[in-house]
Amino acid sequence: MDLSNHSRVNEFIITGFPNLQNIGVPLFVLVSIMYTLSLIGNVVIIFITRYEASLHTPMYFFLGNFSFLEMCFTSVTVPTMLVDLMREKNIVSFNNCLAQVYFFHGLGGVECLLLAAMAYDRYVAIRSPLRYNTIMSSTVYIQLAAWCWIIGLVLPLIPVILISQLNYCGSNVVDHFFCDILPLLRLVCNRTQLNEMLSFFICSFILVGSFTITIVSYGAIIITVLGIPSSAGRKKAFSTFASHLTVVGIFYGTMMFIYVRPTRNLSFNMDQLVAVFYCLVTPVLNPIIYSLRNNEVKTALKKVLFTKR
Repeated sequence: MDLSNHSRVNEFIITGFPNLQNIGVPLFVLVSIMYTLSLIGNVVIIFITRYEASLHTPMYFFLGNFSFLEMCFTSVTVPTMLVDLMREKNIVSFNNCLAQVYFFHGLGGVECLLLAAMAYDRYVAIRSPLRYNTIMSSTVYIQLAAWCWIIGLVLPLIPVILISQLNYCGSNVVDHFFCDILPLLRLVCNRTQLNEMLSFFICSFILVGSFTITIVSYGAIIITVLGIPSSAGRKKAFSTFASHLTVVGIFYGTMMFIYVRPTRNLSFNMDQLVAVFYCLVTPVLNPIIYSLRNNEVKTALKKVLFTKR
């Protein structure tokens, strides 16, 4: 194939949801409401964990990081989704498209690692409660969170840089509602096996690695909890991590469906549906599942709202 005949791609057209244009306005309103609720819920969590002294613990420090991350993660894709719903075609520059790919995968990687760090924190709290404050000192949990951000944001640089050097054929239409690695690779003239394998390896390394840490931590936690003689003690222990386990299952299930599998002959309609779920629905549910149903958070929220100043 003569690559010299292929013009340089300067922009991409995001197809979005062409089959939903007839109900674009109602969906725009619905997505806007869900996005706003997600932002409000996460801002409340960040505020509470920052200003309420009783929540200045490793668990809520990680939760504050997680809420800030969720705000950034949804803001990478949802604004593009809103534009897609109101336009027949959404034109994105080449550089902006690659930036979206990078931040989507970088922040997604940070989320995986933070979930693993939160699972480890719960493991230490339940398995070694007397040594918890010593093991999870402020230095340890701050460094742990910092490394989650560093590793998550550095690893995606490699596939994004490689994708930026590829030659794209005549079509510049991205079959998705935002720029992602797999839809972009379908437009490439070159052989993409190396890029696909590298993307698969990095995604698998972060997803499977963090998922393994999470599952091992919770396996040990469950064994410990089942060994507690009193039913009240078991119930209290389960309540400290049940919500986190729910979020972990939803997040890893959807992410692995998309990224940890062969990349050819995929159903992009199904991928879009799953992507909407983890880009929009999950971030709305997380504040409710994680914290707003947490008695300590609700108590702290009431204290902040109703205490006379």
